[in-house]
Amino acid sequence: MTEPTYRPDATPGPSGFEFNRPTIIALLYLASCITGISALVGVVLCYVWKAEPHQPWEATHYTYLIRTFWIGVIGSVVGIITLLVGIGFLILLGIGIWSLVRTILSLVSAQKREAMKDPETLFI
Repeated sequence: MTEPTYRPDATPGPSGFEFNRPTIIALLYLASCITGISALVGVVLCYVWKAEPHQPWEATHYTYLIRTFWIGVIGSVVGIITLLVGIGFLILLGIGIWSLVRTILSLVSAQKREAMKDPETLFI
């Protein structure tokens, strides 16, 4: 597979908040706390935009956000299954907090146009 070429930088809006691609995905993940489905749209965009030309710092965000989605899905399934045992609530709460923190960290870094330090980590 060839390395994607780079696209020009996006410019910040009048408020100083930049709607770059990783920011849009992170906002979709955050919106899924209310809608429940927008994270699915976010991960699809993540896979699509990862294959398109992008800045080097964006690549780390795509990896980080894709891993956040899939680990969150697996953790949620485990939490739902273990609801019968009684610890599922704790697992679901932990996965929710973990996903929220990772998404906010990616959002803050995307606004600074910084790469994620270790995009393949399971930890925060």
